[in-house]
Amino acid sequence: MARKVRQFSGGVYDLGLHVVWCPKYRRPVLGGRVAARLDELIRAKADEKGWEIVTLEVMPDHVHLFVKHDPKSSASYVANQFKGFTSHVLRSEFPHLKTRLPTLWSSSYFAASVGAVSAETVKKYIDTQWERPWKKGQEERP
Repeated sequence: MARKVRQFSGGVYDLGLHVVWCPKYRRPVLGGRVAARLDELIRAKADEKGWEIVTLEVMPDHVHLFVKHDPKSSASYVANQFKGFTSHVLRSEFPHLKTRLPTLWSSSYFAASVGAVSAETVKKYIDTQWERPWKKGQEERP
């Protein structure tokens, strides 16, 4: 992956985050139309903020996102922008998410800046999520 730096009035930057978050109780509710809509919403929020989605995988019970963001946005801000916006919209569009879960997302998340490992390693890790062994009884990717 070629390095692409961005400029702003105070300097140049190339900031990437690998962010992972899960539904409450890690319930596998992110399938089918919910997964497709979640993908759309995450991409819309990134466009609104001027962030670049490098890669995104919506798994049945968690989300992996590799996003390039601006230097004024902290990891917690980035994660919470995606979680808050998507929770609000998904719960209004899919009422079954309100009945199964008190809140859509767990309050925690994982965020790692890309640098400790290469961006290519993070991208490969996310892109190969579906190749990982499944627990007994879980559905396969559509």
